[in-house]
Amino acid sequence: MTSDTLSISPLVLGAMSFGTRIDEDTSFALLDRFVERGGVWIDTADCYSFWDSPTGHGGASETVLGRWLAARPGVRERVRLSTKVGAEPLWPGSWPERRAGLSARAIRDAVAGSFERLGIETIDMLWLHMEDRTVPIEESVEALASLTADGRVRRVGASNHPAWRIERARAHAKRIGSLPIDAFQLNSTYLRARPGTQLPGVIHRFGPLDDEQRDYAAEHGIETWAYTPLLSGAYDNPDKQIAEVYDHPGNTRRLAVLDEIARERGHRRGQIVLAWLLAHGIRPILGGSKLEQLDAAMDAALLALTPEEVDAMDAPA
Repeated sequence: MTSDTLSISPLVLGAMSFGTRIDEDTSFALLDRFVERGGVWIDTADCYSFWDSPTGHGGASETVLGRWLAARPGVRERVRLSTKVGAEPLWPGSWPERRAGLSARAIRDAVAGSFERLGIETIDMLWLHMEDRTVPIEESVEALASLTADGRVRRVGASNHPAWRIERARAHAKRIGSLPIDAFQLNSTYLRARPGTQLPGVIHRFGPLDDEQRDYAAEHGIETWAYTPLLSGAYDNPDKQIAEVYDHPGNTRRLAVLDEIARERGHRRGQIVLAWLLAHGIRPILGGSKLEQLDAAMDAALLALTPEEVDAMDAPA
């Protein structure tokens, strides 16, 4: 890696497929390029990617990241690591009915496994991966509190949770004097799905970022991270179709505006989508498998849409 860094990038590198669909050499190349271009946050989970693993369990992504960190002395000081707990299947094929969940014991055990695979002593952001209503949210909060109190975890977030449970979690953290959840990780992109439809690849009931979660985050200063912001490449890849749930007149208008701005700017539609998310304070998570995809996304982070462009993209249908 070179030591030249253009700027600190607000983008997150998603490591979900590292060690499964993306081999170790390619994973290392993506990680190296991300850091060279000013990338800081790298996101994974203890369950990644059990669905592509011959064992039926996760852990491959964290293991590859741990090897990369070990092979790059000094890089740990330049990056922040984000991982998640709660969605690992209890045994192969048991997901989603039987998963680790968010009990105090499950959180402790999962974090211990993440530390071992990553080869680190501190997790910069620990996410509750998906809600677990078999466990009081207060129990999960107290487990997180024991991790933040001794510095093993620096921040805590919630992925795929409804706003009301986050409010309960934050209220309990305040009562016991611990660090509250201060980040959401949800599905978000420029196009809007028809109400009541199931988004492709989003199996969590509260996975998509909705108006209530957005309002709650804004009111309480909660950072928002967006997964699948580019619809798995469908904005620009002619071989991929935008899912049918996005086919409605409102999105016809939104796509027309997106096309116009992309054409005037001379950039890809996906790059404009990333710039629009960043303009709204949403941190996109990149999931590509090619260096050129990563470079295009990192270039998009340097774009600054004008207020008029943002207003045009925001305008209701």
